[in-house]
Amino acid sequence: MSVPYKRLNKDDAVVLLVDHQTGLISLVQDFTPNEFKNNVLALGDIAKFFKLPTILTTSFDAGPNGPIVPELREQFPDAPFIQRPGQINAWDNEDFVKAIKATGRKQLIIAGVVTDVCVAFPTLSAIAEGFEVFVVTDSSGTFNTTVQQAAWARMSAAGAHLLNWFAVACELQGDWRNDMEGLAHLLSERLPNYRNLINSYTKFTAK
Repeated sequence: MSVPYKRLNKDDAVVLLVDHQTGLISLVQDFTPNEFKNNVLALGDIAKFFKLPTILTTSFDAGPNGPIVPELREQFPDAPFIQRPGQINAWDNEDFVKAIKATGRKQLIIAGVVTDVCVAFPTLSAIAEGFEVFVVTDSSGTFNTTVQQAAWARMSAAGAHLLNWFAVACELQGDWRNDMEGLAHLLSERLPNYRNLINSYTKFTAK
């Protein structure tokens, strides 16, 4: 079954960062550590650039899952931070769902660790309750590409939209004239090849 195209709307989207924890992140093998960290923080940059409500959550962070990655807490010191005592599916935590519903937004941009559990479970639950869910594939990680592909297939079949953080940024932007320099700077900070593109453009247009 094909899923109709749903365009991200910065006025109706909320970002959910699920279980990016110091212990769990060691399980991520479908991206290199540096690549994955860059992707996650890039998504955080996008949330801040477009002023999207952002909700952080962790599961059993007093145990082996570990505390939240400190860079995310630094990015969002004032964001709702739901420390789940044990629920594996974040949607089973009443405070997490309340925080989402309090935003009044229906488009959920979600990323987390691991893709097949911490992302897939709340994604499927949210879709069942009528939310539109956009899974950020390269800001979510898991054990290997086989597990990754199976998780993506399961979520896609349920109606989730899969896209990477760069696509999230571009779809929210909509038109380069909205703030070309601002978004270009963000992309340049996270993508070396894009920095080359912008440097070339800047030199070419310099007077």
